[in-house]
Amino acid sequence: MNSWMWVFALLSVYAFAWRISADHNVRTERISGSAGDVLEDNPIGRLKVYVYELPSKYNKKILQKDPRCLTHMFAAEIFVHRFLLSSPVRTLNPEEADWFYTPIYATCDLTPTGLPLPFKSPRMVRSAIQLISSNWPHWNRTEGADHFFVVPHDFGACFHYQEEKAIERGILPLLQRATLVQTFGQRNHVCLNEGSITIPPYAPPQKMQTHLIPQETPRSIFVYFRGLFYDVNNDPEGGYYARGARAAVWENFKNNPLFDISTDHPTTYYEDMQRAIFCLCPLGWAPWSPRLVEAVVFGCIPVIIADDIVLPFADAIPWEEIGVYVAEEDVPNLDTILTSIPPEVILRKQRLLANPSMKRAMMFPQPAQPGDAFHQILNGLARKLPHKKSVYLKPGEKVLNWTAGPVGDLKPW
Repeated sequence: MNSWMWVFALLSVYAFAWRISADHNVRTERISGSAGDVLEDNPIGRLKVYVYELPSKYNKKILQKDPRCLTHMFAAEIFVHRFLLSSPVRTLNPEEADWFYTPIYATCDLTPTGLPLPFKSPRMVRSAIQLISSNWPHWNRTEGADHFFVVPHDFGACFHYQEEKAIERGILPLLQRATLVQTFGQRNHVCLNEGSITIPPYAPPQKMQTHLIPQETPRSIFVYFRGLFYDVNNDPEGGYYARGARAAVWENFKNNPLFDISTDHPTTYYEDMQRAIFCLCPLGWAPWSPRLVEAVVFGCIPVIIADDIVLPFADAIPWEEIGVYVAEEDVPNLDTILTSIPPEVILRKQRLLANPSMKRAMMFPQPAQPGDAFHQILNGLARKLPHKKSVYLKPGEKVLNWTAGPVGDLKPW
């Protein structure tokens, strides 16, 4: 049997199995165990959050200068702020607060092409902390241990888009005791503090909603991916970009009929994902790619290529059950790995992905909905309560070094 006939036969089996599932009203499967229970937690009544009222130069004025910040992948910092302002967990009495939130739009300094420049972010965050520590007593009681910050940059609060430089900088010293809500997540990395909450990137929910196709549509594409394989300007050889995972996918499977991969981004992109069984997520080092969100929302089994990755809400979403993990060194064997997965395993993953609670947890809808990403952040904060007595400092006690870090970060903002 030649390769094209083999592909056709294989897809026919999966399409038939999918139609059987669809005929039963796309039966979803309950997520058993702690992950499923946690995913459906309701944080309301379990914590109170005080939102600092900062001068608008830290947030609203920055957004007015460049409204594109509302639609890029790091927009969670803006929408979390808006959500908390009207959330039932908000308290106007700081003395009864469990958590304190400082609304800073630190990824809203964009290049003409829309890429965020994090170089001013350390000075901006430092300036805000100086302000709240001077005008409110709560920071000084714990030096930020009961505060959380949304820092959805490439490498979180390391504030650099190049890994080497990010590692060299490390997490901004003044944020070392705070809880960081960030899209970056890699185990044993200097840019991920223990206790950080890893979240999905922002993907426009309304845009995806308008591209939904009937659930009974057969999945006629085996493996799907659209995106860059090489960073032509900074890494033309492909060794650094996505840690070489994307380059390896292209070199090994550009001519494989099982793989529908390209750098082109067609107008049918969202619809095509809903016709695919597997969607590649060669994340390299961070789960901030919107493709991960899109795969879950559209029921396409995410193929996660990223060693040591910490995925969004990993204590709530059972990634091992809904996705397929492939080690970076095993990318050349992707075709063998994916074709070896039994149809019944694929169908179970699809049923789990069809669970509405799974999709909601990856989205930042406006207005907010129960169980969405906003609520999963609150659930993560609630699970960290009560704070240990050790986080509260004795009068006059200091832990953080206010003069640590690169000299440039100490300049006024």
